[in-house]
Amino acid sequence: MKEFLLKGFEVELFTGLNSGKSIGVSALASKAFPDFVKEPDQRNIEYITQPEKDYGKIKELLLEPRRRLREWLSLRDLTILPGSTLSLGDSKKFERSDFSNPYHEFIESSYGSKVVTASVHINLGINDLSDIFAALRLVRCEAPLFLSLSASSPFLDGLISGAHSQRWLQFPKTPVKAPLFVNHSEYVTWTEEQLKQGIMWNERHFWASVRPNGVKRPYELNRLELRICDLITDCDLLIAITVLLELRIMSLLSNLGRLDPLKISKFSLTELADLCDKNEEATARNSLDAVLHHWEDGKTITCRDWISKIVEEVTPLAIELNVLSLLKPIREVLEEGNQSMKWLKSFSEGLSIPVLLNDSIQAMVREENLFLKQHIDLGCS
Repeated sequence: MKEFLLKGFEVELFTGLNSGKSIGVSALASKAFPDFVKEPDQRNIEYITQPEKDYGKIKELLLEPRRRLREWLSLRDLTILPGSTLSLGDSKKFERSDFSNPYHEFIESSYGSKVVTASVHINLGINDLSDIFAALRLVRCEAPLFLSLSASSPFLDGLISGAHSQRWLQFPKTPVKAPLFVNHSEYVTWTEEQLKQGIMWNERHFWASVRPNGVKRPYELNRLELRICDLITDCDLLIAITVLLELRIMSLLSNLGRLDPLKISKFSLTELADLCDKNEEATARNSLDAVLHHWEDGKTITCRDWISKIVEEVTPLAIELNVLSLLKPIREVLEEGNQSMKWLKSFSEGLSIPVLLNDSIQAMVREENLFLKQHIDLGCS
């Protein structure tokens, strides 16, 4: 049987009132919790899970930091907010969390509040360098599909933004154009050139939908990082998206000749990079309803149909690895819509943004409490 990859998550969150208004406390929270990371804008805070292969352990790794943070916030009449943009906040200002940090100063002066978003970055461990770059090429081409499943940012400053992922539309991809790398050597040369020209502040300042990651970038790499997803507060859905991503990568690595865009796409890698960028923008605007161009031949396909096709393709492997049931939330999203689509539907029916956000806050609390109760019950049985 195939062995699962190591998986780790970087979860960025907004904090604020139960009404959905953002209130920044990241400087204080990061002092209270050393395992939380202070973001440049104090309305954001981040935690990172320990790498784990076993899907049975991942949900607790995701929820335990959330419960701790929520308890600390509750003492201040604050909570964790759903969504990936400042749904009710003031996006015209930047609220620095650390005025002594030169990197924070650079972020504020270069990008302002465009970077003030919340998301989930999914890391999958891959040790072989050639495998990493083959996986990067495929995932870059299919990253819009994962964005569409996670879209949760239709609001900004108390208004409908006109997009399903306002976060991905506003976030300043850096560099603006990034290639699909042929190999590790090309990635190293490209990164060194970006740093030399001052386009990137440091080796981490590569903000694309997917990137290589490792202990000493760009030279020592051991994982792929999918960065395009909006914040996914439903952990079952986040796990389902991760399963789909991992199965897709496993399928690629067992048959590079069938799934590596470098080998089978009719487009050059430069043309593919442009196609990927256009697909990302289309998906940010319309998510599951977006009309995309397939990386193999350029033919049009709706995002929803493309995801359904991939789920069907990975189903035999999911059955073999006994994770088919974990994909159920994806089928539910395809049928019922993602978070943005549900919010927009309810908004059109008369519910206000504060009510919608509060409903989602309560759903997060219920998930945390239910899973904790299940753990306690199992421990007592």
